[in-house]
Amino acid sequence: MRSDREVGRGGDAGDGEDGTGAPAAPAVPAVPGVLTADDVVATARSIAAQQEESGAIPWFSPTAGVPGHVDAWNHVEAAMALTVAGLREESRRAYEWLRGVQRPDGSWPAKWVLGEVTEPGGESNHAAYVAVGVWHELLMTGDEDFARRMWPSVRRAIDFTLGLQTRRGEIIWIRHEDGAPSDHALLTGCSSIYQSLRCAVALAEHLGEPQPGWELAADQLGHVVAAHPEAFADKSRWSMDWYYPVLGGPVRGADAARRIAEGWDAFVVPGLGCRCVSDQPWVTAAESCELVMALDAAGDRDRALELFTTIQHLRHEDGSYWTGWQFENERHFPGDRSTYTAAAVVLAADALEGASPGARIFKEIAGRPLGPSAASDPLACGCGLVRSADPVRTRS
Repeated sequence: MRSDREVGRGGDAGDGEDGTGAPAAPAVPAVPGVLTADDVVATARSIAAQQEESGAIPWFSPTAGVPGHVDAWNHVEAAMALTVAGLREESRRAYEWLRGVQRPDGSWPAKWVLGEVTEPGGESNHAAYVAVGVWHELLMTGDEDFARRMWPSVRRAIDFTLGLQTRRGEIIWIRHEDGAPSDHALLTGCSSIYQSLRCAVALAEHLGEPQPGWELAADQLGHVVAAHPEAFADKSRWSMDWYYPVLGGPVRGADAARRIAEGWDAFVVPGLGCRCVSDQPWVTAAESCELVMALDAAGDRDRALELFTTIQHLRHEDGSYWTGWQFENERHFPGDRSTYTAAAVVLAADALEGASPGARIFKEIAGRPLGPSAASDPLACGCGLVRSADPVRTRS
């Protein structure tokens, strides 16, 4: 989730009961008629080419003297894409760097530039997303030692994240450098955290350290995302606030179809892709590919494939992708070929074709479908008060 916009940005699953018995070398995804496996590897190599010596993966290499920044969420997304394309050494360097720079409270700074912290506040969705990355890596490689080495980082990160959960259930988006939390939650960020919590719960159970409190927190969060729009700051101009409740899992079925239909014309430009914001003439490959994964998770594969095909106009000859296209001025905007964009393309290709053991991570976690959840504490969000006021329900 690209947080500076403040909206947050058929393989066999294996023989084990929790789906982590992955083959040593899963197939690299290919989308017939759109991208070959070699194309996908080239896209992943464009990420690796921008990885810093430390292992950190910035948004982009220095362009016109301006270096790209690093944040934990997009760094993890890029690491996941590297693994999907078989670039495991680069991916492991990314995870080891992340583990090494985690702060004692479980968070990571919001931004680094060339190794220096430029925004020290800790964002909740950034911290939580390490759980998605570690669970994905375990699915892809079956590497138990890696999972156990990363487990303390995941545990601290989730504890930090849940330290920002309100009684109602939403999770405040950032804790500032002075320790004070922000005063609002973000729908995109909380939708992402919902998936992260489900992955964290699965990882904890797999490692024999179950965390039932995390599961209850996820239930409450998922309910609030799906049923309480008043809990979140209004960022409805951003497309991520539109599709992320579907992508992250709290909204599925008829509600997902309705949500997608309501925002389609505002955000999707025929023949070009998905806008970043509804009132700007700018389509972006990352948002388009995340929407591809949301559509696929909601069962709308035909439109997902059509959109994935459409966005290939942003592919560069070296396999990287331009971040976006300003279609009124007819130029690439902002003019970079970002690593998070390439990562979204790789993950979308994998989701569409189910080529790897991690391909279903936006659909199910440890064999349990992502989807709506009942509130674990309906009194906290007010729903229990409404029900108890119903005399028929009270007697039933």
